[in-house]
Amino acid sequence: QVQLVESGGGLVQAGGSLRLSCAASGSIFISNVMGWYRQAPGKQRELVAAITRGGSTQYADSVKGRFTISKDNAKNTVYLQMNSLKREDTAVYYCNGVWAYGNYWGQGTQVTVSS
Repeated sequence: QVQLVESGGGLVQAGGSLRLSCAASGSIFISNVMGWYRQAPGKQRELVAAITRGGSTQYADSVKGRFTISKDNAKNTVYLQMNSLKREDTAVYYCNGVWAYGNYWGQGTQVTVSS
């Protein structure tokens, strides 16, 4: 069993920045992929960004050029740097990790972008 704990969410003005962190109780070095998802009210959960074991990254079109996913294997932590935030980025952000032995989710952290 792996626990994922997100932090770093909050209220920010449009154009501002936030950095989300996801601390894993298991080794992310052996994870297949780590990702950040988000879910806005009334909408489906969507992939925001993902990073593979080898370090390849993938982003949703809506965040390309503004968000950056990274990881620190030594700290078992995945980050999401969010710049130039827009109101439409408001959502609960969830950390996800896929290991050979399971797929795990964090509890989510709220990001609210005000105009």
